[in-house]
Amino acid sequence: MAATTDLPWALGLMSGTSLDGIDAALIRSDGRVAVTSGPSLSWPYDAGMRRSLRSVLGGQGPVAEVERALTLKHAEAVRALLSEAGLGPRDVRVIGFHGHTILHRPEEGRTWQIGDGALLAEETGIDVVSDMRSRDVALGGEGAPLAPLYQAALAAELPRPLAVVNIGGVGNVTWIGAGNPAADDGTSNEAQVSAAQVLAFDTGPGNALINDWVEAHLGEALDRDGALAGAGRTDEAVLAALMDNPYFGRRPPKSLDRDDFSTAPAKGLSLKDGAATLTAFTAASIAASRDWFPQPVGRWLITGGGRHNPTLMAALSERLGAAVDPVEAVGWQGDVLEAQAFAYLALRSLEGLPLTVPGTTGVSEPASGGALHIAA
Repeated sequence: MAATTDLPWALGLMSGTSLDGIDAALIRSDGRVAVTSGPSLSWPYDAGMRRSLRSVLGGQGPVAEVERALTLKHAEAVRALLSEAGLGPRDVRVIGFHGHTILHRPEEGRTWQIGDGALLAEETGIDVVSDMRSRDVALGGEGAPLAPLYQAALAAELPRPLAVVNIGGVGNVTWIGAGNPAADDGTSNEAQVSAAQVLAFDTGPGNALINDWVEAHLGEALDRDGALAGAGRTDEAVLAALMDNPYFGRRPPKSLDRDDFSTAPAKGLSLKDGAATLTAFTAASIAASRDWFPQPVGRWLITGGGRHNPTLMAALSERLGAAVDPVEAVGWQGDVLEAQAFAYLALRSLEGLPLTVPGTTGVSEPASGGALHIAA
């Protein structure tokens, strides 16, 4: 990554399907291959905010009320990060605001991220790019995942092919080949060629089922350090039933809603055995993604909250039979990588550059997107 102190700051915000909180991150970038990471923070949701978000999953309940509360929480996170970084609103060119996904049904032409971009611009005094998935879906894409072009930019100097796996609420993988689609403007033949060097798709559940299981049984938000799963035994019959899902046979690109899978098959298992089996399911579904890679990879880089779970990481190492490392091993910041990606995508949106390419979402052609909200 090049030093880019002469390039603008952009701020990215991510509220993930794990319902744990807001990640906020600053980067300097040209929206292509030059990226320098800046300060970041994670802003946890309290139990009340998590309940509110759960109440509107699927697009039901008091959506407008929760959307406003969510946006104001994001504004607080922005102000806190700017204060920590010693920056003011005029120092930041744009905020990339993902919002929170409450419904994702690309096969029906629908994806819904709540978050009021206009309100966030008003609250922060910074221009905001939001709604980065809708145009991709309108052009026939899955609308997810959105981080691959950022990951490809970061991986420009790493040995490839390699795989980057994000384990949030949902798991997703990016296979990165020799080209660099982030460097192209989407209008040339070269863009089509290098777009073939990245493939991305959702692998299956990430942390969501594990978190749901633990919350239902203990009232806790997650299996901290994988302790419960580590003390349990995988029920192979239940695991086989979970893996017997048509999703895994679908050709990528493909994507999931958080609630496309459930803990129901694990009903009747003990707390620890259920945690172990659902953890094994996440690992097995990630391992199954290899079937779709254009070429095998020698290294897997893991980002997202799942990399903090030693039991899950051990299960991945066992199933993949290759090097499995947290992204910090190559100098990336795994806790805020997706937030950084939305800062990067916001800069690309301002320039009309593609946010997605056919290999990342199945969109018909490299596509820009996002809605710009100008601060007063």
